[in-house]
Amino acid sequence: MLSPTGEQVELAYGELSATLTEVGASLRRLQHRGHDLVRGFGADEIAPAFSGAVLAPWPNRVRDGRYRFAGREHQLALSEPERHTALHGLVLWEAWSLLDRSTCSVTWGHRLFPRPGYPFRLDLEATYTLGEQGLRLDLAATNVGADAAPYGCSIHPYLVAGPGTVDDWTLHLPAATVLDVDPERLLPTGRRPAGELGLDFTEPRVLGPIFADHAFTDLERDSRGRARATLLTHDGSGVAMEWGPELPWVQVHTADRPEPALNRTGLALEPMSCPPDALSSGEDLVVLRPGERHSAWWVIAPVLP
Repeated sequence: MLSPTGEQVELAYGELSATLTEVGASLRRLQHRGHDLVRGFGADEIAPAFSGAVLAPWPNRVRDGRYRFAGREHQLALSEPERHTALHGLVLWEAWSLLDRSTCSVTWGHRLFPRPGYPFRLDLEATYTLGEQGLRLDLAATNVGADAAPYGCSIHPYLVAGPGTVDDWTLHLPAATVLDVDPERLLPTGRRPAGELGLDFTEPRVLGPIFADHAFTDLERDSRGRARATLLTHDGSGVAMEWGPELPWVQVHTADRPEPALNRTGLALEPMSCPPDALSSGEDLVVLRPGERHSAWWVIAPVLP
């Protein structure tokens, strides 16, 4: 019987292993020496809470699913009806085509056809590579339509530092500013210094009971424009994520869920090309002219004590 996430591709490199899925080009499993670096899910499961998903052509929420682009009004389907928003793009549950694979790399492709609410045509490619750096994802979008297209992207892994829950782990995320949200719909209300919201992780800090479902920006970067976050256990081991300058935002969610198996069992860390509601606000929104291409990358790697 075919898995609900379609074909499964297994990758291996040294002490790293990963499983990627046809549906959504999602990361289902990532392990180092047999220990989870992300919260995985079974081959017979529908990915819970967007685990491991590729988010495009927008990440996060669009208020009321409504936006204006190039002088036209657009209405997206409300995929999060309880908050009256359009959430996490259009490719989560779509089949991707297998374009290339080896023992340590796989490339998936997907043509996003025009539809009500998003009448634009994009070709997407997602290449996952296991190597010395960890697991790297390169995501590219090319506008193969006749009109300019609005675009944003992210990924949705739940990082796992080791035993325990989010409460036990230490987060280091050098970001000075947080986009505050309203508590009911989790939509942006304005930028604030991270410390004002109790969400300052510029120095490593145990998460404890902190709740977060916020976008961070003004990230500290190295000379090559790379940002980095770490999530560690008490012995200094854990997991790190790096991403490039094309991704000026990162959503952090402490995975507060009603399901015991999901509740605070992984930290969602989602570096994004734009903030929530960018289709509506236009903030950091990528505009792809016909023939133009946008690329972004992420790396997830183990941290050894």
